Amino acid sequence: MTLHPRIADVLRHLPAPPDGPLDPAAMRAGEEAQVPPLDERLPLAGVEDVTAKTPAGEVPVRIYTPAEADAYGLLVYFHGGAFFLGSLDTHDHVARSLAKETGLKVLSVGYRRAPEAAFPAGLQDCYGVVRWAEENGAGLKWDGATLAVAGDSSGGTFAAAVAAMAHDDGFDRITHQILYYPSLDLDFDIDRYPSLRENAEGYGLETAGLKPFNAFYVDSGADPADPLVSPVKRDDLSGLPAALVVTGEHDPLRDEGELYGRRLDDAGVSATVSRYAGAGHGFVQHFSWIPDYHRVFEETRDFLRR
Repeated sequence: MTLHPRIADVLRHLPAPPDGPLDPAAMRAGEEAQVPPLDERLPLAGVEDVTAKTPAGEVPVRIYTPAEADAYGLLVYFHGGAFFLGSLDTHDHVARSLAKETGLKVLSVGYRRAPEAAFPAGLQDCYGVVRWAEENGAGLKWDGATLAVAGDSSGGTFAAAVAAMAHDDGFDRITHQILYYPSLDLDFDIDRYPSLRENAEGYGLETAGLKPFNAFYVDSGADPADPLVSPVKRDDLSGLPAALVVTGEHDPLRDEGELYGRRLDDAGVSATVSRYAGAGHGFVQHFSWIPDYHRVFEETRDFLRR
């Protein structure tokens, strides 16, 4: 299938990126300027900003309560943004949709970003909030059953890495990992995966942009050979939580996500790989207003209920 026509139309009208090195401050400001006002966002029973006290330090967390209930499953969500972009606000709409469609209480994590925070600061923040959620389950009205981690793009990297860290620590409370078009291999050799060539240009995220966009993270000490940086490089995937891996047909990162799903399955982990036709990278964040792609939240709900 060709790129979805509504996505193609948006991409045609995007301005050309500025010349020169990437400017994190300017790019962050540009993203924040696109965040809609509160009165235009999906209403929920409650949205609250709190601070989680973790071994890594104090971490901002935004808690989304879908409806009043006696108890909730919990979903800890890590936003994307190539490890240096994205925020609680830029991905607020994703967290709201996750809460509404799944019925779970969603905890969105405002982790530290590169280049200001060196690896593994952001990852430690994410893992710390998962442990904090379990330890503070009573206050969160956790049902003691579902504790999922989820993330899009680089947030998917963190979700996969957090699941592995928890397993290695003997912390077995994470029940699901949900990875939306995850970046699972930061070795961007164009010959590693066919999708890096097939989807190199014209679909939003371009293969040539992968190295400069991820350079802030790699240059901060994130070694692409480290399985916590490139989770697909982990030797033993057995014992990890059940996984939903969502990919986009026209995403350069498509094949590494699908390989990870197959490797999980081979290791005896229940893994569902779902490729969205006509979609490029970032469609959950940018194009979930298109009905074809909003169903990703319904698929997430169904996966969590299985």
